[in-house]
Amino acid sequence: MRIVIFGLSITSSWGNGHATTFRALAQALAARGHKILFFEKNTEWYASNRDLPRPAFCEVRIFETWDEVVPQARRALDNCDVAMVGSYFPEGIRAIDEMLRSRAPVKTFYDIDTPITVETLRSCSGADYVLAEQIPELDLYFSFTGGPMLREIEWRFGAKHGVPLYCSFDPDRHRSWRVNQRYACDLSYMGTYAADRQAKIEQLLCEPARQMPELRFLVAGPQYPRSVRWPRNVRRIRHLNPRWHASFYSSSRLTLNVTRDLMVQAGYSPSVRLFEAAGCGAPIVSDLWPGLDVFFTPGKEILLGDSAEHIVRYLTEMEDAELRAIGRRGQERVMAEHTAAKRAEEFEEYIRGACTRKAQLVRSQGGASWALASRK
Repeated sequence: MRIVIFGLSITSSWGNGHATTFRALAQALAARGHKILFFEKNTEWYASNRDLPRPAFCEVRIFETWDEVVPQARRALDNCDVAMVGSYFPEGIRAIDEMLRSRAPVKTFYDIDTPITVETLRSCSGADYVLAEQIPELDLYFSFTGGPMLREIEWRFGAKHGVPLYCSFDPDRHRSWRVNQRYACDLSYMGTYAADRQAKIEQLLCEPARQMPELRFLVAGPQYPRSVRWPRNVRRIRHLNPRWHASFYSSSRLTLNVTRDLMVQAGYSPSVRLFEAAGCGAPIVSDLWPGLDVFFTPGKEILLGDSAEHIVRYLTEMEDAELRAIGRRGQERVMAEHTAAKRAEEFEEYIRGACTRKAQLVRSQGGASWALASRK
């Protein structure tokens, strides 16, 4: 298939989770023989921090203005098999309009920020990157979030077919490594700053660090304000290139997953962090949200924690062998269900289903037209 994607970024993972998602999916699809063309707007933030400027697995078109790139986009859309616009694409509304007017056989939207999108759609007619009136025209609404929110997207906003396309990980890149002393710690956390996550980080990482000054804690991620006061035994890494993520997780005795408020409310919203860490065999402790047990078995494949006391207990009372066993079981789970190759297979299956539904609709409309003509 020839696949055209309009996305926030694939060349820079700085301060966003979109790039790693698009990279994993595009690389897995390319490995299965598909051709991917990715349109990305040249924004200063990402242009200054490109950690994969020329992906080997897809063609990237960097553009300055939408008007400049429209002719290329139209040609690509009219000659592709599948078109996709991703959430937070800077020209999302205009790109969706072009997609809907094009000859692309299957037209899709990939919502990597579903709870945010839905919250915005509930209060007004659209987000900056998609309008409510555009949703019923899509053949597929791919979503990072599963569960009840998908049904709301269908019955409330008119999506023809809302399906989960969760994030994934590359097992060749995210696998167990020997401990790297640069990242060795008792508890780690990786994530871009978000105001609605910081209270949990304070509770689940900073407070245990204060209570256990003899242990080592590590936080990696950009955009944390200077006003955040870290305990002395918390080391900060402003941004960690994805090539070092596996070493980071493999060197953590325990790693923390913290979920944004809207994702907790929606449930069924696993982060890339969860699958990458599990792929490296890292024991994970996560905050609790609806649907988490769909992805991991609590107590067996993942630990749950909603207080500093839980974290302290895990770090002081659990043996290393017990933690490693939890990490191995989590690794086995994601290897079976959440690799990029698995996601590419699911993508193909959804596209085949969309093609079948469209063909059936054409046949039924043809039959209705014939019956109407015969009655005349």
